[in-house]
Amino acid sequence: MMIKLFLLAGVATASLLTGCATEGTRAPEPTYETVAKSEFVATNYGAADALISQFGSGAGGGPLIIATVVNIDALNKSSTLGRLISEHISARFSQRGFSMVEMKFGSNVYMRQGEGELVLTREIAEVARVNKAQAVILGSYGVGGSSVYVNMKIVQPGSNYVVAAYDFVLPNNNEIRSMLSRAVR
Repeated sequence: MMIKLFLLAGVATASLLTGCATEGTRAPEPTYETVAKSEFVATNYGAADALISQFGSGAGGGPLIIATVVNIDALNKSSTLGRLISEHISARFSQRGFSMVEMKFGSNVYMRQGEGELVLTREIAEVARVNKAQAVILGSYGVGGSSVYVNMKIVQPGSNYVVAAYDFVLPNNNEIRSMLSRAVR
């Protein structure tokens, strides 16, 4: 009888431990509270703030244009990651008092379906002239093993002089990989 109780207790303990191990391996479902702690938006806002601090012209010098942040290895391609970085940088400049030209509504800009508002270098001067833009914000990202490296620049149209630049790094975690995998061809 004692051996049977011992065996039953052992089986019960093993099944409880197995249940705990199974529960521990599943990632919890994200909640509004947990996703609000994401550093992605704050990191992009920090990059915009760094660019703004270097940019001498200021908000009163005319509107700015932002091009979609592109893959450094395929400059005519972007991804959800590149498009979101562009959106966050543009939003932050707008929050800081800069007039931002919304390129999604323009018909005179090179637009590749699914890529966002990619602006080719040879077209920057024309796009800026038509929109009376004081500068263009450009960016690229490169994927490393555990990191994604992002470079952002503010360029004067016509001269192509870089008037501000900032580099930052994102972790190549599941969230970032998910955004990178949604590249549009």
